[in-house]
Parts: sequence; structure tokens; C-alpha cells
Amino acid sequence: MTTATISDAESKFHSDPASARGNPTVTATLSDGRAHITAGSFSWEADLPGVIGGTNAAPSPTAYLLGALAGCGVAFLADTLAPQFDVRIDGISATARCSTDLRGLIGMDGASPELGDVELTIEVKTPDPDWKTAPMFDAWRQRCPIYLALLKPRSVELVTRLA
Repeated sequence: MTTATISDAESKFHSDPASARGNPTVTATLSDGRAHITAGSFSWEADLPGVIGGTNAAPSPTAYLLGALAGCGVAFLADTLAPQFDVRIDGISATARCSTDLRGLIGMDGASPELGDVELTIEVKTPDPDWKTAPMFDAWRQRCPIYLALLKPRSVELVTRLA
């Protein structure tokens, strides 16, 4: 993204704040024993490891969650923040990891299904000095929606229906 594009978006959002608001929706349905997931024109699959009932034919939901975090580490920095902070980017990689205990997913006593030890490592290749890149990373910590959702969880309304 260019600084002109970001500047144009900022002007538009100032004059029409409603144009910046959205309601992303993702839908998952069972297909061939896996979750078939759609978001607009995009689609992908998720599955669980065979040892807990899945077919291991697609990444797990946990992998997608970590992928969203790592993806935000790369895309948001490269596309939006680097141009905003005039940071030159020669390359970015991000690795997200966590600890899990599959025993928790099958309800074994003493085991938690919760993810633990979530960690994100972002490596940015740039000729720019730390005094220039540090504010960009601070902005990422303050604005990345995926990071913030994991850091400051919100309640999730669960609606169940039988069809």
C-alpha cells in the first residue's frame, strides 16, 4: 500500500466514519468430514488430528488462529504501518506458536483445552534504524486487531440451534 492510498483512506474515513466500519463474517459447514470455511469469495478447510477424531487433511483451527496472528504481523506491517511510518521493508517473516494438550479436547481430567504460551516472533529486514522502526512496532501492538483480540479477549455470544 502506498502512503497516498493510506492518506486517501484516512481523509475518506474522517469525512465518512461509517465507511470504515465493517462486519466480517466467516461461515463453516461440515463437508467430507472437514470444516469447509468461507469468507466472501475465499474458502479453505480445517480439520483435526486423526488421534482426536479428525482426518488430518487440513490445518487445525489452532493453526489458523496462529496463522491469523502471524499474518497480521506480516501484512499489517508491510501494507499499512511501514508506509505510514516511512519504514523501508526488504522482507518480513512472522512465526506464531503456542502449547496445546490434546487431552483437554477429549475431556480428560486434569488437562486443559486452552492454548498456552502463545508467542509471536516478527523479523523485519530493513535498512532503517531502531529509532525509526520502534514507533511502527508500537503502533502494531496498539492496532493489530488479531493481537488485541488475543491479548484482551472479548466475550463471545454463543448461539446454538438444532435444525
